[in-house]
Amino acid sequence: MIFKNIVSEPDILGGKPCIRGTRISVAFILELFASGAGYEDILKAYPFLSKQSIEDSLLYASYSLKNEYIRITEVPQSELLPAYS
Repeated sequence: MIFKNIVSEPDILGGKPCIRGTRISVAFILELFASGAGYEDILKAYPFLSKQSIEDSLLYASYSLKNEYIRITEVPQSELLPAYS
């Protein structure tokens, strides 16, 4: 899928996915939402963004994580480092 509002350029934020024409990364948009901000809050703080660019950021993040897996393994108690006394 192509995201018209999301770009990744090596000379902007080291290639992190950003909203086109800005230095606002997709990760930053996610952090704003995670901290409790809503669309209106973000648009008020960053009036040069559009609702569509914010939605594209969320959609991009969703597609990026779609096939990611986290493997959780248990470590036997005997392999844990002893606590400092």
